[in-house]
Amino acid sequence: MIKVDHLVKNYGPYAAVKDISFEVQPGEILGFLGPNGAGKTTTMRMITGVLPPTSGTATIDGFDILENPLEVKKRIGYLPETPPVYFDFTVQDYLKFVTEIKQVPKVEQKDNLAWAMEKCSLQDVRHRLIGNLSKGFRQRVGLAGAIINKPKVLILDEPTVGLDPKQIREIRSMIQELSQDHTIVLSTHILPEVSLICNRATIIHGGRVVLDEKIDEMTKTQSLEEVFIELISKDGEV
Repeated sequence: MIKVDHLVKNYGPYAAVKDISFEVQPGEILGFLGPNGAGKTTTMRMITGVLPPTSGTATIDGFDILENPLEVKKRIGYLPETPPVYFDFTVQDYLKFVTEIKQVPKVEQKDNLAWAMEKCSLQDVRHRLIGNLSKGFRQRVGLAGAIINKPKVLILDEPTVGLDPKQIREIRSMIQELSQDHTIVLSTHILPEVSLICNRATIIHGGRVVLDEKIDEMTKTQSLEEVFIELISKDGEV
């Protein structure tokens, strides 16, 4: 479903991403891990078409991000760390706006809107201003916007950051449910979250992939936290 092929991103002389390659199979939840500055967000922005790569490419459902960017965008739902919501919109009006932006066919917009709100448990706040919602509910609105076109792939960047324990459990449950119909890449600093809901983990450090393996194989003799710390400590950095 996702194939990342030798992606490189340079900012002048600084190489943020150095020749990254990995694949995600249909229906997988991939934990995308790394310390701050490892290149996780830059990689996800290239995959989603937000940033152009310096070299290399990626394909989503067989479509190249450089050759067929519009087809790629149709197949991706992207939730950045800070959801791109408008505080002066009601939840329902914002999601209607997103269906237009994502060019959901008119005949499907009403059903998609109802489906996304049901998936993200937003029915009771549909007429409230987003600016008056808690951070957890704003995160749900961002997730609803990411899935409203029913994409094949979801790219989620720190979807539970800043939430309380109850909200974290609810978002994790939603992600697991969504994996029945979507291939998911989940970036997070919460390692137990990866162990709980991901099938596989790709760990990057210094802009390179240092491990790409199924969770159960990765944690046969050590916890995921121990594996992670050992890998990123090899260069003297924790």
